[in-house]
Amino acid sequence: MRSTKVGVSRTKAARENLVAYTFLLPSLVGLILFSMIPLVMSLYVSLTDWNFMDGIGNWNFIGLSNFKELWTDEWFVASLKNTLIFTIVTVPISLLLALIIAVMIDDFCHKKVAGMVRVAMYMPHICNTVAISAVWMALYSKFGPFTQLMRALGWENPPRFLADYTWALPAIMLVVIWAGLGYRIFMYSASLASLPKDLYESAEIDGVNIVQKFIYITMPLLKPTTFFLTITGIISSFKVFTYSNVMTQGGPGSSTYTLVYYIYTSAFKYYRMGYASAIAVILFLMLLIVTIIQWIHNNKNETN
Repeated sequence: MRSTKVGVSRTKAARENLVAYTFLLPSLVGLILFSMIPLVMSLYVSLTDWNFMDGIGNWNFIGLSNFKELWTDEWFVASLKNTLIFTIVTVPISLLLALIIAVMIDDFCHKKVAGMVRVAMYMPHICNTVAISAVWMALYSKFGPFTQLMRALGWENPPRFLADYTWALPAIMLVVIWAGLGYRIFMYSASLASLPKDLYESAEIDGVNIVQKFIYITMPLLKPTTFFLTITGIISSFKVFTYSNVMTQGGPGSSTYTLVYYIYTSAFKYYRMGYASAIAVILFLMLLIVTIIQWIHNNKNETN
């Protein structure tokens, strides 16, 4: 009798597993076809000198020559440098501004008004990046509102931001910070709503001011959210492409070249698909390192 029950339970479990795998099958097939296979092909192509204009299969295996060439290529070095600078600048500034604004909305805005403000701040995040780029190109133009604002603030001869080698990358950074601010504010606002209010009440009784509460209570309690936004922000900044492509086409010179933009130009402008794949592998390894850090951090939190 007992063995019969065990057999029935195993059959039931097998059916449930079959149903589960059936539901997962479309996703697994899509993952294999559109992620795993292209990844393996890209790894192989990075070891060849394939010019895709010659057609599939017309490639020569050259080993690690593409990877050796990368570190003597001033355009790749500039792209890597710009990407790292872009990440180091935009991610911390975006997080700090989002946290400050989220706290101000939570503390000083009425609930109904706060919701409207958050939605208004979130709108740029869901707008088309090409449209955002076009609007900011107009703002940055010689007689645009942003340039006129700089003059009104005392800057007598502001540069043409998108055409200046020094100012082109900071100009794009400003657009990216502005466009992504609303998402981070939403994330911080959701986390702020879950914080224990009794800590703040106790701090007020002890005479703690607003700045001290922000530094010693709010920021430590929001560390998980900050870590998540930091990791996702780093990954997004490594993959920035549209703003450079639409607003400056990587120029002037190599001032706004990023890794993804250089992959694009190498593959579809100079037809060096093998070289572009080698750059993509470097980018993949950088993103993999960031992902592993996030995975280790999440495992530590789960064990704790």
